[in-house]
Amino acid sequence: MKFGVIGYGYWGPNIVRNLMNLDGVEVRAIAEISPAARIRAQKAYPGLTVTSSAEEVLTSPEIDVVAVISPVWTHYELAKAALENGKHVFVEKPFTSKSCQGQELIELAERKNLKIMVDHTFLFTGAVRKIKQLLDEGALGNLYYYDSTRVNLGLFQHDCNVLWDLAPHDLSIMDYLIKADPEAIVATGQGHLNGHEDVAYMTLYFPEKVIAHINVNWLSPVKVRTTLIGGEKRMVVWNDLEADEKVKIYDKGVNISTREGLYELLVSYRSGDMWSPQLEQAEALRHELAYFVECISNGQQPFNNGQAGLRVVKMLEAASESLKKRGALIEL
Repeated sequence: MKFGVIGYGYWGPNIVRNLMNLDGVEVRAIAEISPAARIRAQKAYPGLTVTSSAEEVLTSPEIDVVAVISPVWTHYELAKAALENGKHVFVEKPFTSKSCQGQELIELAERKNLKIMVDHTFLFTGAVRKIKQLLDEGALGNLYYYDSTRVNLGLFQHDCNVLWDLAPHDLSIMDYLIKADPEAIVATGQGHLNGHEDVAYMTLYFPEKVIAHINVNWLSPVKVRTTLIGGEKRMVVWNDLEADEKVKIYDKGVNISTREGLYELLVSYRSGDMWSPQLEQAEALRHELAYFVECISNGQQPFNNGQAGLRVVKMLEAASESLKKRGALIEL
């Protein structure tokens, strides 16, 4: 399967490296507008076609799949051109900058019988796969909340705010783990340096009293990647910066019973063991790209397809609307 990659900036080199190491995959060309990045690509892969023209990759009859690894505002035009030229598309997150664009790309791919995959890399990490397994098996019981902190100093983006940059990670994970769409969203934030919000908070209300909260920040003195997932039976702490025990499961919770004949709740706290399960160690991006190749070969729809990407974009749009209105509740 022959790939062309558009974009060799921050994430592009990781895409190319992983594609190069996959059996049955060949990278034919890289398109990049930055002369310095083109030099880097040519040094790393001397035998590869490296061009400044995305058009060359999009129209090449030798390419089956195009990976769009460029700023979000370019995704729609590039992905649309790739689909119109009969190529499957792998798109960096977020899928598009508007939900109407995402819907159009999905419909175009369906008409052309082509596949779209949105790069929600975290869904392929050992941590998220293990948490998904625990939820599916009922080990956590009914879900109560999802609470994530994803903060660091930079990297400042010039074409989007911190929500559009960092929140897609958590929104895609939530979409994968929580078997329901959010009913309403609230977002607050503030911009201090470049006109875009660099600190933001987002709350999502799901059916069955499930609540989710995301804290994203480009102005934190420390890097934090911690997620708490609370269930009726057990609770999970996922610290993605931990070298070994990334996921810890706590057999802790609250039991509530009603004393018969009295309007009084009896609350007892349950405190049991903590354990850290063994996680799959393979690189998530490699696993994701291999899965996409498999989906194309077998004609199956990836679970992180255009529809999954579109759901994330709709949540981001609602959050943007709420931000403008200083935390107004936006119904979905």
